[in-house]
Amino acid sequence: MLWLLLLGPTTLQADNQTVAVASDDLQPAVSIIIDDLGNQQGSGLRAINLPGPITYAILPHRPFTRLLARYAHGQNKEVMIHVPMEAESGAALGPGGLLSDMAEKQFKTEVRHNFEAVPHAVGFNNHMGSRLTASTSRMRWLMQAAMFRDDLYFIDSRTTRYTVAEQQASQRRIRNTSRDIFLDYQGDDAQVVAEQLTKLIQRAWRDGTALAIGHPYPATLDTLGAWLPVLQEHGVRLVPVSELIELRQQRRDSTWPMYSSRSPRVAKSSKP
Repeated sequence: MLWLLLLGPTTLQADNQTVAVASDDLQPAVSIIIDDLGNQQGSGLRAINLPGPITYAILPHRPFTRLLARYAHGQNKEVMIHVPMEAESGAALGPGGLLSDMAEKQFKTEVRHNFEAVPHAVGFNNHMGSRLTASTSRMRWLMQAAMFRDDLYFIDSRTTRYTVAEQQASQRRIRNTSRDIFLDYQGDDAQVVAEQLTKLIQRAWRDGTALAIGHPYPATLDTLGAWLPVLQEHGVRLVPVSELIELRQQRRDSTWPMYSSRSPRVAKSSKP
C-alpha cells in the first residue's frame, strides 16, 4: 500500500510510466461491498459509518438486519440482500439458507422471504454458495424468483470457479457483475487487506473498473478508514455497485483508454 500513499494527487506511477488523471467519466472506478452484516450491531454500524458510497450486503432474518438496512439507507448507502447458499464445506447457513436438496417451490419461497426481510435492498449476492452457485438448475430458480422485482441487480461473489450464477442472471436480463478482489480472504489481517486494496487500484487502472468484497473485521474497517479519504487523490473514484454495473456495461465493447499492464497476481480467488 505504501506506493499508493506516496503518489501525488494527480498522477499514477506504474512500470516507469506516469499517467495523467482524466475527467470523471474516464477515471477508473471501484466499488466495495461489505458482506455479512446483520448479526452484530456495533461492527455493522461502524462499517456503515465508513466514508463514501460503500455498499452493504446484509444477511436476512438476523437480529440487526432491519436496523442496519434502514440505517444504511438513511446514510444514502446502497443495501443488498446477502443470500445464504450451500457451500461445499457444508458450513451452517443460518436462517434463510438455500440448499441443493430443496424442492423448487420451497426454494423459491425461501428466496422471496429473504428478499422481503431486508428493507431498501437494491441488489443481492451470495453468502458462501460454492456448491449452490455451481448448479445451473438452482441458479435458474434463484433468478426466476428474483424476477418478481424488476429493480434488483445481482453480484456473483465468485466463491467457486465453477459458478454459473452470473450466466443465469444474464439470461434473465437481471443486471449483474462479479467480484474481482476479496479484501480479507485470510481473515482479520491488516497487511493482507492493504495488499488487496493495492491490487484493487491496479485492477481499476487496468480495466477501468474493479469490485472488491470485504467483511466487518476490525482490521478491514481500520484499513478502509485510513484508505478511503485518500482514494480520490490518486485518480480513482469510489462508486456504488449499481453505478459500477452501468460503467461496465458502457465500457464492455470498448477498450479502456487509460492504462494497460499485466494482470497483478491474485492472492486467492475464492472462499467457501
